[in-house]
Amino acid sequence: MNKKDKEKLKHLLEKERETLLSDIEHLENDSLNKSQRDASGDLSGYSFHMADMGTDNFEREFTLDLVSTEQKLLYEVDEALRRLKKGPFGLCQQCEKAISHKRLGAVPYARLCIKCKEEMEKR
Repeated sequence: MNKKDKEKLKHLLEKERETLLSDIEHLENDSLNKSQRDASGDLSGYSFHMADMGTDNFEREFTLDLVSTEQKLLYEVDEALRRLKKGPFGLCQQCEKAISHKRLGAVPYARLCIKCKEEMEKR
């Protein structure tokens, strides 16, 4: 992998990192940093209906799952940036063969080549 390819992948990873951070911040500000009353939009002094509380709880859990997924991806991107800086980058962590440029262009934080990833998913 030449220096130009590494710079391109670094740019892709940094862009992906910015997007993930923005998404996480948006999810936190939109749903997780609000009280149950604020999130529901209920300004009255009356108690919540149980069905409304169930819906609100479901939405908060769903948002937590989204944030968790985004944080896992952020970790993968950060690890890829570390590997790109310190090496080895672009090698499959299972078979130690080069990961194709096409795969790295689509998933720049990939740790496994297509063949090893397919085998892992079959298990």
